[in-house]
Amino acid sequence: MTTMATGSRAGRALARRALRRLRHPDPPRRVPRLAWAPAATDRRRAVWVLAPDWDRPSGGVRKLYRTVDVLTGAGVRAAIVHRRPGFRCTWFAHDTPVTPVRDVVVGPGDVVVVPEIYGPTIRDLPVGVPRVVLDQNLFVTLESLARHGRAAVAPYLDDPDLLAVAVVSDHNRDLAEHLFPGAPVRRIRWAIDSEVWHPPPAPPPLRVAYMSRRRADEAAEVLAVLSLRGALAGWEVVAVEDRTEAEVADLLRASAVFLSFGRREGLGLPPLEALACGCRVVGFDGFAGREFFDAPYAVRVEDGEVGALARAAERVLAEVAADPAAAWRAGRDHAARLAARYCAEAERRDLVSLLPAGMVP
Repeated sequence: MTTMATGSRAGRALARRALRRLRHPDPPRRVPRLAWAPAATDRRRAVWVLAPDWDRPSGGVRKLYRTVDVLTGAGVRAAIVHRRPGFRCTWFAHDTPVTPVRDVVVGPGDVVVVPEIYGPTIRDLPVGVPRVVLDQNLFVTLESLARHGRAAVAPYLDDPDLLAVAVVSDHNRDLAEHLFPGAPVRRIRWAIDSEVWHPPPAPPPLRVAYMSRRRADEAAEVLAVLSLRGALAGWEVVAVEDRTEAEVADLLRASAVFLSFGRREGLGLPPLEALACGCRVVGFDGFAGREFFDAPYAVRVEDGEVGALARAAERVLAEVAADPAAAWRAGRDHAARLAARYCAEAERRDLVSLLPAGMVP
């Protein structure tokens, strides 16, 4: 076995995350203050998508930018709103319209899209402004509910300005409908961008990839078991960390197996993107990921069952190593089916449906 994450892997991963927090502290969890002009204006109606000033890999932030891209592509005036002037994410390629909050004046007919991370402060948005709560992980909302009580879910209940609570998986939709009876819950389907996430043109090397920022202790335990049993002989193990979107996609295309350590996900983008790159996936589905953990391409293990994950991974590693070309062909064909299921047209249709009638040309 060769590896890029040896020794006290979990300890080093934790230390790196602590250092990143010092360099890039988490953004404020209070919704930014927006100027509001209730009088009529002669400009086009706009969709303002609020995003934290967070310039490190985050699937949720990436999808906020994607929302603006899709809406502008549909002819809607839309922009990402950051707190700091001049700030924009740099870890993925984009030409998304971005504006600082100081330059935003919300006018009549505009819509504000706000992520769930702002919790109870979502109700601090100007009264009378239609809004969509884009809740990309309802487990974050549950954590806020446990801390703040009913105030945490006030933005979802009895709010005349609420157009929709948009969630990103069937699992989260069912939970949201249970938590917020009567609320306008809508499921949106994120698309797999096939220009970024696609299989390689030939069988990849025997490489195992995993996200080191997710459940580092359990990842270290699984890898230790696999190493002890000799299951990683001939395999390279790579921790996916501190990489751009393009670099992650390149690495996944150059990997045959992806170990998933997701936990309480809104959808679970890492294993979905790994499948889109043709990897075999083994591990935890984060509950929401059950909708795309299709056997035999993705092997689901009960959450937290480290021993079961190690056993399942050992079987998959042996199968792939026995016939890498067959594994590659199967992964390529399944990636095409996933791309059809999570397609750009469905994403566009779902996002546009959140807006008031007449806002889309």
